[in-house]
Amino acid sequence: MTQTIDHVALLPAYLAAGTAVLVLLTDLLVGRRGPTLAVAMIGAAGTAVGAVLVGRGADRETFCTVDGCSWLATSRGALVATVFAVLTLGVLLLSGPLLRAGAVPAGEYCFLLACSMTGGVVLGAAGDLITLIVALETLTIPLYILVGLRRRTVASAEAAMTFFLVSVVATAVTLLGAALLYAVRGTLHLATLAAAPALDAGAEARLGRVAVVLLLAGLAFKVAAVPLHAWAPATYDGAPLPVAAYLSTASKLGGVVAVIAVVVDGLGPWLAVSGPALAVLAVLTMTVGNLVALRQTRMVRLLAWSSVAQAGYILAPLGAAAAIAGRDADALSVAVAATVAYAVFFVVLELAAFASVVALRPPDADGGEIAAYRGAGRRHPVVAAAFVLALVGLAGLPPGLAGLFAKVVVVRSLLDGGAGWLAVVVALNAVVGLAYYLRVCGTLYAAGEAAGTARRVPWTVGLALAGATAVAVVVGFAPQTVLDAVQL
Repeated sequence: MTQTIDHVALLPAYLAAGTAVLVLLTDLLVGRRGPTLAVAMIGAAGTAVGAVLVGRGADRETFCTVDGCSWLATSRGALVATVFAVLTLGVLLLSGPLLRAGAVPAGEYCFLLACSMTGGVVLGAAGDLITLIVALETLTIPLYILVGLRRRTVASAEAAMTFFLVSVVATAVTLLGAALLYAVRGTLHLATLAAAPALDAGAEARLGRVAVVLLLAGLAFKVAAVPLHAWAPATYDGAPLPVAAYLSTASKLGGVVAVIAVVVDGLGPWLAVSGPALAVLAVLTMTVGNLVALRQTRMVRLLAWSSVAQAGYILAPLGAAAAIAGRDADALSVAVAATVAYAVFFVVLELAAFASVVALRPPDADGGEIAAYRGAGRRHPVVAAAFVLALVGLAGLPPGLAGLFAKVVVVRSLLDGGAGWLAVVVALNAVVGLAYYLRVCGTLYAAGEAAGTARRVPWTVGLALAGATAVAVVVGFAPQTVLDAVQL
């Protein structure tokens, strides 16, 4: 069968993949750090622009068969591609000091980031489980190498090995779930799966429920949801700081997009199974993440456990499907919008937090102890103010309006879906989270000053920090624009 390929729909993927190729060629032919990094940043910015242009037009489809289409260029997919490209650009800016210090090879580093960005761009447009899983692995596999790319650092190698081993198992579980689902339905296209009638009894129904549980278990790893979360703190702490920032933002966003695509777009007939499972995951994730974060003494580990807790808040709206009212089409639409909006708000604030850490640390250093940031607010008042804004935003307090609005959106979606008990759990966990966020804020302005904090902030890091903070402020004052962009 001859197909007509819509190249306009594929434009963001072309730009992302082309960026990876150009970075590789630039490093091969020029062999200098500056041009290689510049090509990567221009390519990431071009990918974001291309995704915006495609998203402004009508929805497009390509690679279609009688069962459905494998590529869906929608406004939500364009938003996902844009966020991935912008996050990649931000991480590249944060990576300037690391590359100048020679801690990692510039060509390989930029190439791997561009490859990971390509996976994220494709993920947002995936219309079947095969495309989705391949995109998710394209996003993840370069990160194994990036985590361990820091030379002569044992912690980096250990973190990469931990990440790799756990990820391989999670991928195998996801593929097994997809295979079982294909055995039950005979298709992997999300639209066809969603349109199929529900199976209430019999061997096929039981096999379908097992497939759903396996898919959710595999994807829970990508968002670092409890109990598949243990890899995150060690991996974040062992990775170079910009890579940890990418893991905490882009990698988590990829997992969220995959969960939404599978649970809502493809497994609607099995919401009676996936809804309660997601509610339990959300409660465990936010509770364990917040409680363990209270005991952390290292900055990146605290941000890692905070990221685990935030994953619980992100999954909570989808957990509203545990209640019958939450499976209504309107309630489900509100839940999806709340999940994607919270994820967008989170990644912006998290990037600002990591940019602040990079600005306050030496180029090739790790995140260090929280005590090492004591008094940094007086030596670097602007950076500290941005850090505090990011932390209070993650906590859901004003003046971090983006984080505050995100918490309100989640709670409102849970109440609309008839899951008031889950809204109460979210509110209680938000109160617990205040303790460690405010502890870090207090440390920044505490009396005394740790050695090593007095240093000039590189302009690339300052630009990334200013950009992330500006976006957080803008979306905080105009949050409805994000919600409008993610509506089903």
